[in-house]
Amino acid sequence: MASVDTAEPQAIFRDDAGTLAVALAGSWSADRAPRVEELIEEIGDRLPSRARIDLSAVTRLDTLGAYVLNRLKARREREGCDVELVSSRPEHGILLAEVKIHEGEKPAPHRQIRIIDVLVNIGESVVGFGRDMVGGAMFLGEVIVGSAGVVLGPRKFRGPSLVNQVEMIAFDGAPIIMLISFLVGCIVAQQGIFQLEQFGATVFVVNLTGILILRELAVLLTSIMIAGRSGSAFTAEIGSMKMREEIDALRVMGLDPIEVLVVPRILALIISLPILTFISAMAGLVGAGLVTWLYGGIGVDTFLARLQSVITWKHFAVGLIKAPFMAFVIGLIASIEGLAVKGSAESLGRQVTASVVKAIFMVIVVDGLFAMFFASIEM
Repeated sequence: MASVDTAEPQAIFRDDAGTLAVALAGSWSADRAPRVEELIEEIGDRLPSRARIDLSAVTRLDTLGAYVLNRLKARREREGCDVELVSSRPEHGILLAEVKIHEGEKPAPHRQIRIIDVLVNIGESVVGFGRDMVGGAMFLGEVIVGSAGVVLGPRKFRGPSLVNQVEMIAFDGAPIIMLISFLVGCIVAQQGIFQLEQFGATVFVVNLTGILILRELAVLLTSIMIAGRSGSAFTAEIGSMKMREEIDALRVMGLDPIEVLVVPRILALIISLPILTFISAMAGLVGAGLVTWLYGGIGVDTFLARLQSVITWKHFAVGLIKAPFMAFVIGLIASIEGLAVKGSAESLGRQVTASVVKAIFMVIVVDGLFAMFFASIEM
């Protein structure tokens, strides 16, 4: 003989003063799902404008049974019917209420992109950019205060940390910077030769490559590479320390994280980037000279002589002047994003990506500002 809890679900219909009364019985649970669905369809087809569904005789009700009953009630009420779920057992009412609450917590439907959504996204981006600028200005003040503290108290300065960072940035980064700059110098010279030989002015490729590499390409390539290589490393290092609460431990020990972590890294960038910019410029000129000799028939002596007559100290100085400012911007952004890391690996990855993107963007902006400045003073 079957137990009470395993009884088949049933629905008994009767007319109660113009209101259809449906008395449910048996087990309305997941193990009886096919029969429950059949009864729900039958009840839905027979329900008039007013109906009452009584669950008092239901021996077992789980979330599936409560869900299908709530679904039936909601569907019929959308059609203008009045459906009431009643039960003499309090646990039934609690379960129906809980399932109804969770049923309503559905994600908002995906809306098609409209002009208002585009404007909202633009507004949010502008507000986010403003917040980043304010946060960057505040962090810049903290860095200046931390740097002043190091200058006024030289014992706070961590020389080994600075040397270690310079080694990782300048010495370890020099090979890849030389390779990239050499290849770009080759490409620029090759394309310059192909275009200028149409006008019989192949020799002017020396002017093109010399000025372009010394003023723009060397410092831009170096800054972008350093932003992707060292900037991301700074963000990851500081972010990992933030996740492991090591930065909080430094504060508990009475140490300023700006003095200990940020100042040595920014100073190392300011020292290393001009050195790498010089190396990048020399590698780019070597690549350009090699290509002009192979493709343009311009000998090495001619290339060097014309380069010496065209290039002045101003062209060389322009690229080196930009380097410390770009280094400072890269270090500042990398440190801000590292300290913004929360307690998850997802947050670390997001901030590292933001660090690289923002640093490259600001490097190009700074280069544009310097280009306008030097053009205005005719340097």
